[in-house]
Amino acid sequence: MNRYAVLYLATLLVLVPLDFLFLGIVAKDFFTSQVGNMLGEIKLAPAILFYLLYVAGTVIFVSGGQGASWPSTLLYGALFGLFCYATFDLTSLSLLRHWTWPVAIVDVGWGAAVTAVSSTAALLIADWLVPRT
Repeated sequence: MNRYAVLYLATLLVLVPLDFLFLGIVAKDFFTSQVGNMLGEIKLAPAILFYLLYVAGTVIFVSGGQGASWPSTLLYGALFGLFCYATFDLTSLSLLRHWTWPVAIVDVGWGAAVTAVSSTAALLIADWLVPRT
């Protein structure tokens, strides 16, 4: 079994349910109260494309390196998530009238946390299923 495939699938299978849980249940009322008039129906194709690309980036830049360890993956996963989510949120703050600092702070924090957790969990799963040679 290819280690990169395991890293990719494990990251995807951890990140997506956590993201849906957070966005759809835990923080749903917060986001709705802050930017509710901007929210629309989820467009499936862009959402799927985001997750597929984001997970690829996470494997390439965080967990796929030969020297990746759980502490480094936890740190670099958090940083990768912070940088990626901050790019979106700071751009949204600069362009969108109803995007707020509280939304940006919560979203960037969530991006850092979910990327750190999903990339580290995936690394541990890959180390268990496909140990490095």
